[in-house]
Amino acid sequence: MKFVDEATIIVEAGKGGHGCLSFRREKYVPKGGPDGGDGGDGGSVYLEADSALNTLIDYRFQRKHKARSGEPGAGRNCTGTKGEDLVLPVPVGTTVVDMDTHEVLGDLTHAGQRLKVAQGGFHGLGNTRFKSSVNRAPRQTTKGSEGELRNLRLELKVLADVGLLGMPNAGKSTFIRSVSAARPKVADYPFTTLVPNLGVVSVQAHQSFVIADIPGLIEGAAEGAGLGVRFLKHLVRTRLLLHLVDVAPYDGSSPVDSVRAIERELEKFSETLANRERWLVLNKVDMVSEADREAHCQAIVDELGWQGPVFYISALSGEGTKPLTQAVMRWIEEQAEEEAQNPEVAEREAARRRQMDEEARARIEAERQARRAAREDDDDDDFDDDDYDVEVVYAPE
Repeated sequence: MKFVDEATIIVEAGKGGHGCLSFRREKYVPKGGPDGGDGGDGGSVYLEADSALNTLIDYRFQRKHKARSGEPGAGRNCTGTKGEDLVLPVPVGTTVVDMDTHEVLGDLTHAGQRLKVAQGGFHGLGNTRFKSSVNRAPRQTTKGSEGELRNLRLELKVLADVGLLGMPNAGKSTFIRSVSAARPKVADYPFTTLVPNLGVVSVQAHQSFVIADIPGLIEGAAEGAGLGVRFLKHLVRTRLLLHLVDVAPYDGSSPVDSVRAIERELEKFSETLANRERWLVLNKVDMVSEADREAHCQAIVDELGWQGPVFYISALSGEGTKPLTQAVMRWIEEQAEEEAQNPEVAEREAARRRQMDEEARARIEAERQARRAAREDDDDDDFDDDDYDVEVVYAPE
């Protein structure tokens, strides 16, 4: 299964059926009168969130979707059949944007949620509707109206409570393998991860959260270096970011410089996302001798001037991962409880996510335009190439 997180489609609702012009003609009924029925309403188009889907790849091959039109009315006051609604399944976490107006029509964030994206046409009226005391034989009817036509962009953002940030080979995939049942590819070369990986972290009975591992960033990602910042949009829905740092890089680079490089790329992508709650996780501490470990890690924290929570772990051996996941679980529960008790807090969080969505959309569009300008002789769009359609892994407990 290929992972496609953006697709453009055309949806068209069905036309309304025309009203019928008819008069009763029966033996022994000399003045039958009008009996033309109304047409049927056109079918509408809906999008429905389906938990069984995790990619928008189906909409790459079929981009136009049309609901059925209503049938015209008939004599004997028969109403035309209503056009059947068209329901298009999409993954949970899909945002729907009108490409012509740039309006966000809705966000499908839980399974079974439906969103009407195109209204079916209204039925036409038969001549029976126009009968009156002064118009005994009306010949007026109305036509059914056209169904709504819309150009839509579907944007998929994975649903996770926690997002992992870091340079390539910081150990993000190893960490998610260590704490969940997800099994993303792990190798000793950069950009092993090409797609967001999701895993369910079970802390204890009835306590779990979803964690997302996105491809690593490098300096210049906002300008398209490496895999760019396309996948950063998948962190918009997360509540907490874990910034993993390799404390002993094999290339001798500075962990502090790595942290600051990621922070700069975050700020270029979305200032709101950059200000999200973020914890520093110093990984691969087992690569430093126990005698020097504490001093080495503290030196990194001091040079960064880090004021938030800090954790020392080894994702490979599992050292320190349990206290980290327990702390994450407590923080998530506290935030959820605060939002449930205070509607203002929940509204601020919703507004923050909307702001991140807008900033992410603008940044990705800017990157898309830059790539198109750089490849003006090539008709392909990097964001639509099959090279960018890679496998997604979602492994719940």
